[in-house]
Amino acid sequence: MNVQQVQAPLPQSADGLPKPRRYWSAVAIWLALAMAVLDGSIANVALPTIAHEIGASAATSVWIVNAYQLTITILLLPLAALGDRIGYRKVYIPGLAFFTLGSVGCAMAQGLETLILARVFQGIGAACIMSMNAALVRATYPAKMLGRGIGYNALVLSMSAAAGPTLAAIILSVASWPWLFLINLPIGIAAIAVGMRSLPHVEGHGHPFDWLAALLSAAMMGCTVFGAETFTRESFGIGVALVAIGVGSGALLVRHEWGNPAPLFPVDLLKIRIFSMSIATSTVSFAAQMLAFVTLPFLFQSVLGRTAFETGLLMTPWPLALGVVAPIAGRLADKVRAGLIGAIGLTIFAFGLFMLSRLGTEPSTLDIIWRMAICGIGFGLFQSPNNRTIVSAAPRSRSGAAGGMLATARLLGQTTGAVAVGAAFHLAGVRVGPGLLAASAVAAVIAAGLSLMRLRSPRTTHRPEAGAPLLD
Repeated sequence: MNVQQVQAPLPQSADGLPKPRRYWSAVAIWLALAMAVLDGSIANVALPTIAHEIGASAATSVWIVNAYQLTITILLLPLAALGDRIGYRKVYIPGLAFFTLGSVGCAMAQGLETLILARVFQGIGAACIMSMNAALVRATYPAKMLGRGIGYNALVLSMSAAAGPTLAAIILSVASWPWLFLINLPIGIAAIAVGMRSLPHVEGHGHPFDWLAALLSAAMMGCTVFGAETFTRESFGIGVALVAIGVGSGALLVRHEWGNPAPLFPVDLLKIRIFSMSIATSTVSFAAQMLAFVTLPFLFQSVLGRTAFETGLLMTPWPLALGVVAPIAGRLADKVRAGLIGAIGLTIFAFGLFMLSRLGTEPSTLDIIWRMAICGIGFGLFQSPNNRTIVSAAPRSRSGAAGGMLATARLLGQTTGAVAVGAAFHLAGVRVGPGLLAASAVAAVIAAGLSLMRLRSPRTTHRPEAGAPLLD
């Protein structure tokens, strides 16, 4: 590969990378994505083991996960805006280094405090990776192949999520918990090495970074998400206060950013109907997904009497089916309107969720598997086309902001779903599981309706320097 060609900045009108650099850039993106997803799922599964080994209580050990998630939540939008200003590689590659070094720090941690600090360090790296992922995919693939590229990303994501619990079990069966994090070291080094030579080098637009907007954005996201997660009987007042601070910070942020040509919080993109509708569809659909994801393990173990191992296997058909369907849906999204594909996929998703809510008290393993697979197929049909629409609706110079909003919508939806399950379990116990699955089916139907509403948006074609053609 010619080094000068790699390091030369791409103009905003460039339509993807040439072969074979495109393939190597995709490999770098996939390695980073797989590392981040594997780490999240491995840490969640192994949390009881880690807590026992370091002598932490169950309540305090939750911060091993919360510190990581809150760091990502707070930094997503500011880092997305920074990438648009200085260039995507200048955020992404340091993020890979932060994540890899943070993984080593986690493995070397001797107590809860140092482990939480290392997880914060990891969260900074993960936020860099997630905020730039969609923008780098857009700069890597030609416009006519963007849906295909996003579909491949969804495949890597779903396969990594499916492999995480099994990989954690294998590692813990032969080694101690620090090796759960050390596995990231070779992946991170490989991603940095390949990324430095192959990732697209797109120049930023150069507008000054707005530190006040970054502070308001951090307060909006951090206080809202953390406040929502503390809605329990013991800390209800604190939760309400934090959410109020988050909402107030958001109102000040929108007022501050209104009229800014390159705002940190992308009010300019939210004025684009197809963009805002797709963000709304994504948020509701991920809320429906998380409602089911959090409910199902409790339903399988506490109500249906399945073991933890059986529960892990029963959860696998969903991400496997999603991984098979997502690349196919991505290819379709390059030719067919995403509003239609998404509505069909979300309707199938709603049907699968409804059938899960009707499992009864003694379902066979096959009864569970085919229902889980239907959910994965439906969500896979929706996800890649919707992500393609969100990314391609923005001008190329705002690809980072579009990717940041995409990740933020997913995070907000997942948080909403998880909080709803927690509140329901607190009020009615785990036997409310079938009702929660029925509620998630209703949410999926609402998301399907939002997806269909996008068909009312006129087809729009940006000039090449502004972005890829819109196919919705």
